[in-house]
Amino acid sequence: MEKKEKKFEEKITELETLVKSLENGDIELDKAIDSFTKATKLASLCDKDLKNAEKALTSIVNEDGSLSEFKGEVE
Repeated sequence: MEKKEKKFEEKITELETLVKSLENGDIELDKAIDSFTKATKLASLCDKDLKNAEKALTSIVNEDGSLSEFKGEVE
């Protein structure tokens, strides 16, 4: 069975839930360690998603089909 990758919004919601649970401090140590491990993985995946989105938003397709970085005006 194929595992479907979660959307960014789903990952960030799960990460927020894990962080709140850890901040409350009302979970057992083993579960806290598991939650922390999962949270760090989710944070890394979210960071990767954001960097990919930024790259996509700052790229311009040239007439020849090549990509170049968009450099907006700096004020």
